Amino acid sequence: MTTNPKAARYNTRPVERPALPEAPDASGLFDTQDDGFGTLDVRRDEERAPPPPPVPEVGPTAADLADVDARQPARKAGTPEEIEAALARIAAEGLTGRQLRRALLIAQKHQIAPKSEFDAVRLLREAGIDPFSRASMLRIVSSQGQGEPAGPGGADALPRQAGRELARLPGDTVQLPKRARPVALPSTEQRAEVNQAAEILRMQQDIARRRRRRLALLAARMFAFVLLPTFLAGWYFYRIATPMYSVRSEFVIQQAGPASSGGSLGGLFSGTAFATSQDSIAVQGYLQSREAMGRLDKDLGFRAHFQNPKIDPLQRLDQDATLEAAYKVYKKFLKISFDTTEGVIRMDVMADDPLVATAWSRQLIRYAEGQVDNLTQRLRANQMQDAQASYDAAQASLMESQRRLIALQEKFKIISSETEVGLIVGQISGLENQITQERLALAQMESNPEPNQARMEPIKRRIATLDAQVAELRARMTENSADATSLAEIQGELLMAQSDMQTRQMLLAQALQSMETSRVEANRQVRYLSLSVSPIPPDEPAYPRAFENTLVTMLILLGIYLMVSMTAAILREQVSS
Repeated sequence: MTTNPKAARYNTRPVERPALPEAPDASGLFDTQDDGFGTLDVRRDEERAPPPPPVPEVGPTAADLADVDARQPARKAGTPEEIEAALARIAAEGLTGRQLRRALLIAQKHQIAPKSEFDAVRLLREAGIDPFSRASMLRIVSSQGQGEPAGPGGADALPRQAGRELARLPGDTVQLPKRARPVALPSTEQRAEVNQAAEILRMQQDIARRRRRRLALLAARMFAFVLLPTFLAGWYFYRIATPMYSVRSEFVIQQAGPASSGGSLGGLFSGTAFATSQDSIAVQGYLQSREAMGRLDKDLGFRAHFQNPKIDPLQRLDQDATLEAAYKVYKKFLKISFDTTEGVIRMDVMADDPLVATAWSRQLIRYAEGQVDNLTQRLRANQMQDAQASYDAAQASLMESQRRLIALQEKFKIISSETEVGLIVGQISGLENQITQERLALAQMESNPEPNQARMEPIKRRIATLDAQVAELRARMTENSADATSLAEIQGELLMAQSDMQTRQMLLAQALQSMETSRVEANRQVRYLSLSVSPIPPDEPAYPRAFENTLVTMLILLGIYLMVSMTAAILREQVSS
């Protein structure tokens, strides 16, 4: 595509300039040295020369006027004052020398004998001829190229005469010919310049024609590939698309209580969204799964709703649709997002009925609550199971220790070794007291010069009996016999059984405390779903967004068209190069 050059304009104030004198040469008929600005003077104020004083115009002689009047057809009459005023107006127009020469040549072609170049312009305008139009000049050239007969002096006589006449300044006296002479053919240079102008005009017309054709093709392609699909998309969104109602709900997953102590690493994230982010992501994935769609279809008839004939064909689900097709529709009309910074799950459910959309949203929230409960159930069950097993084992060991202690007590017929030892020690102490009294009595009797033997013998026998009894009691405490076990051995076994039972009791208490701690920790691991925004049925449809969707469609098609056009242009350029 060709773009015409544009020149910057400076000092565009028009200034009148007198025409410069031309050399008396025939080539002045087609002056190619014109600057292209006409009467516009683009020079600076300091560079401009003052205009020359006007030269009084000298009229032709009487013989010339008589000859002209004889050959010139009738024209408009006017007083000399009107003619002078008209010439003054033409001079004030600031015509160039080239334009004045062209007017004089056209006047001679039409057999009009002017007094000067300004008078030629006046006479041509009075005759209804525009001396500065391209058509007038082309008619002169075409008439000259038709081979008109030349006058006396050969074919070059008229051009030389015309050059001499056109070389005069506006103030010079015009010497009109005595009789009309045919115009000779222009020179080769003149025909070349005219042919060049005609060729340039033809090229410009061809460029304009091709430009119009390309613009028409571009408009047709834009209409076929951008505007028409955009119109069809807008017609679908405004007229055919079934309105869909969107129900928004928001919920968050929280813990039942604070986590472990703040000294642990897990305590750093307690109470933040990071503590339940995994659970939130798991719930989000479950709600977008095929299992959730199957449960929703079984409970509330998801597939049957989108198979309703009142839904437009592009959104309607076929009667024999597969599970994958239904799952695509499910993902299209169920939008779930998770905000990692706040830990909030946002869910949008869409349907052509607001009540149906609300029922679906509430049912999906119930599914999410059940999934949240199942997330930590195994962890809590494992913790409680281990604690319960430890408590049961400690309790069984304690019962075994108690049965062993009872068996020893039944075997030795002693309830408590401490009590039995205390009884024996008490008996030995009493016997020792009696032995001490008897010995004191015996010593008192022996202190008499003549003790009574009859009284001393019973005392001696009692002392011996008491000693034997004390020795038996002491032997019972430390020595085993054929029919009895020593009290030391019995006491040792009983103490060991009692110590084992006390240990089992302590272990049972620790197991019970551990089970209680596990129960508390299990309760802390419980997750529950907190609903922050409840689903409410809307009163206006949210989809389709006709204007936005149509605009997006147009932008997408326009982008595709531009990419394809650029690719085709690049490939065409590569192939042509």
